[in-house]
Amino acid sequence: MASVNEHFLELENDYLFYTISTKTNEYKKKNPEKKVINLGIGDVSLPLVPTVIKALHNVTDEMSKKETFRGYGLVQGYDFLIEKILEVEYRKRGVYLDKDEVFISAGSKGDLAGIAELLSLNNKVAITDPVYPAYRDTNIMLGRNDIVYLKATEENNFVPGMPKEHVDIIYLCSPNNPTGAVLNKEQLKQWVEYAKVNKSIILYDSVYEAFISEENIPHSIYEIEGAMDVAIEFRSFSKLAGFTGVRSSFVVVPKGVKAYTSDNKEVELNNLWRRRQSTKFGAASYITQRASEAVYSLEGQKEIKENIKFYQDNARYMKEELEKVGFAVYGGLNSPYLWVKTPNNMKSWELFDILLNKTAVVVTPGVGFGECGEGYVRITAFGSKEDTKEAVTRIKKLFSKGEV
Repeated sequence: MASVNEHFLELENDYLFYTISTKTNEYKKKNPEKKVINLGIGDVSLPLVPTVIKALHNVTDEMSKKETFRGYGLVQGYDFLIEKILEVEYRKRGVYLDKDEVFISAGSKGDLAGIAELLSLNNKVAITDPVYPAYRDTNIMLGRNDIVYLKATEENNFVPGMPKEHVDIIYLCSPNNPTGAVLNKEQLKQWVEYAKVNKSIILYDSVYEAFISEENIPHSIYEIEGAMDVAIEFRSFSKLAGFTGVRSSFVVVPKGVKAYTSDNKEVELNNLWRRRQSTKFGAASYITQRASEAVYSLEGQKEIKENIKFYQDNARYMKEELEKVGFAVYGGLNSPYLWVKTPNNMKSWELFDILLNKTAVVVTPGVGFGECGEGYVRITAFGSKEDTKEAVTRIKKLFSKGEV
């Protein structure tokens, strides 16, 4: 008799975005004449930039010729991409890593789940509430249920303080998904010091760092002294370069980051991650890595920054317009997400249903990101300019009439 992994049964029945999709599809069937504008899911709307498209064409031609064809790749990733990452993402910010500390992969969600496998189920985990639900779900799937939730609320500007108890694994996301809050250097320094004192490990999700617009906000945790001894960083090309359909990411696992055996012996996680990837992942495709390399060319950098500005302009526009009709709006400054407080103490799903059924606009209920997300919705700035303006017009019209 095959037995099920019962930890999966501890998850909520439906993933947040599956429920949103189901409700949206039901509305579309009942209202086929209505144009539904989806500002809920964090998918991009702009196409890949010309420099990346050119690289894809070139590498496809390479793969068609016997002398330039590439088969299985390297587990670590190709040097041509790793060198670009080291130069553009880190050395320019005064951060110096070794090539074998960067691992190319195919999506941060899988990377976050994979890293969690390296660490004992006996570890106590700290997760911000609200935050990306995959952090919590990944640990529950593994059977790691000792989770401490750090409340991020309006009262603390959505930046929680240190845990009041010892924790071993700390998930930090800056800019935060969904609230858009960022950690400044002083706040990050406190987390690094906490991790050092407690021999904890920080799993630092910075996939939205390209949207940081304020000065003195770190783009990498390694800008903080000592972080290379306690932090693993996750990056993605999905929002940086619109690779949601291409799938490319990387993880930085410094050799200074160590976990401990039951008899207190140090173990480098860099070696364990390489071994894990060799068994469970293999290698990112050569084609994807050449496309990722193009992002770091001079022209590629210029083009993706224009796309990022497009989404930043969307966020600024929505924030300004929604505030005009009385909404309290957070985020949007260093993040492609707006964190919008529901009016009249309305529940998150209640506002979701009102917006869907009365304006045909889809948002994300905040409670799906944790208990502290109740009373908020997340709105993405990744829509087209036309859809963004139309969605805001519909919402403003509804709330200006006082019908809600």
